[in-house]
Amino acid sequence: MSRRYFGTDGVRARVGEAPMTPQFVMRLGWAAGRVLGNGSAPVLIGKDTRRSGYLFESALEAGFAAAGVNVGLLGPMPTPGVAYLTRELHAAAGVVISASHNPHEDNGVKFFSAAGDKLPDAVESAIEAAVDSEMECVPPAEVGAAQRISDAQSRYADFCVASYRGSSLTGLHIVLDCANGAAYQVAPQVFARLGATLSSIGVAPDGFNINLGCGSTHLEALRERVRAERADLGIALDGDADRCLMVDANGAAVDGDQMLYLLARHRSETGTLNGPVVGTLMSNLALAQAMERLGIAFHRAKVGDRYVLEKLQAEGGELGGESSGHILCLDRNTTGDGILSALQVLEVLRARGVTLAEAAAEIALCPQVMINVRAGRDAAGLCADAEVVAAVAGAEGALGADGRVLLRPSGTEPLVRVMVEATDAAQADRHAEAIAEVVRARADALAAA
Repeated sequence: MSRRYFGTDGVRARVGEAPMTPQFVMRLGWAAGRVLGNGSAPVLIGKDTRRSGYLFESALEAGFAAAGVNVGLLGPMPTPGVAYLTRELHAAAGVVISASHNPHEDNGVKFFSAAGDKLPDAVESAIEAAVDSEMECVPPAEVGAAQRISDAQSRYADFCVASYRGSSLTGLHIVLDCANGAAYQVAPQVFARLGATLSSIGVAPDGFNINLGCGSTHLEALRERVRAERADLGIALDGDADRCLMVDANGAAVDGDQMLYLLARHRSETGTLNGPVVGTLMSNLALAQAMERLGIAFHRAKVGDRYVLEKLQAEGGELGGESSGHILCLDRNTTGDGILSALQVLEVLRARGVTLAEAAAEIALCPQVMINVRAGRDAAGLCADAEVVAAVAGAEGALGADGRVLLRPSGTEPLVRVMVEATDAAQADRHAEAIAEVVRARADALAAA
């Protein structure tokens, strides 16, 4: 069936707009309860710090109760924390109310299976079909109950601390930016318990300041604080703490591709790397080249952590991720986990006795130029246009092994994304502009036809 509601990362939209209305979310909870309900096992609901989270938490709770499903309310909880607790507490499913790195006006609903994995397409399709059916409440004696899980934060903190297998962080000064999001309470606990000297920012959510000038999408405040305090490094999470970026002592950003390289190299050298490393079509060319030099198999998936996960599972891998800092370490958790990703990097630094700047310097990222071109209704068709294909081929021929071209339609907007990487920044910019100009001209010509 055609997917009406679920995208690659659950159901998400601007609050109050279709489908993110309270009425829809209640129906979604009821439908998910019908499909995912499993006897007396509860469904766990966690959320980030958006004001609208209260509204949608109540709506989901009502929907699940109407389907006869018990609910465990976790309160503010990172997305990976919900995945972990769903497994740990033997829940029927887990639900996260969050729009990740988006501003507070947006919100969404993401589901995990009882195993803490993302739902298969067939299950999401079954929920969509149930949403469109007539909603009927179970008899009064069968209505689901709800309770707060009071120790949810401490359980997840214990899990994160136990996952760290390196030497003590005593003596390491870290600035931690929690994006005024879901990890504002639990993340500082974890790093402090491991011995770090900690300065925290982005830990005063007011319902509206999530990701606002802070977190992994806005590193300026973190850079400034690291330099001002002469800290050893900084860690930035996003609103639901499933991704993480870092900055070194000088304030230089260390992105997901660099972090993935550090983890892959260390695991390869210690004999703990299983299967290929998986990136995406947007992973930097330098990462692929570095993996080749190290003799590590590197595969690319479509953009989106869902596709990275699918390829890892299909090919027996455990380590993958995106340049945005969404990193999967499947031997530690079933989904991207910003806190665990940072801890993994700190393990490497402690084991090798190097600073973050020294480790990150081992991989020099290629300049990457991205241009978005308005494409009209058929962005995919425009990517396949003969003149556009010829322009891409010409650039690829000129770049050879020193560059890469990626042309893809946006999954959410009528745009064609033109990306060019090259070892030389001027060359990347020149080829990206030339291809974008052809795309614009063809879009105008097709619109006028």
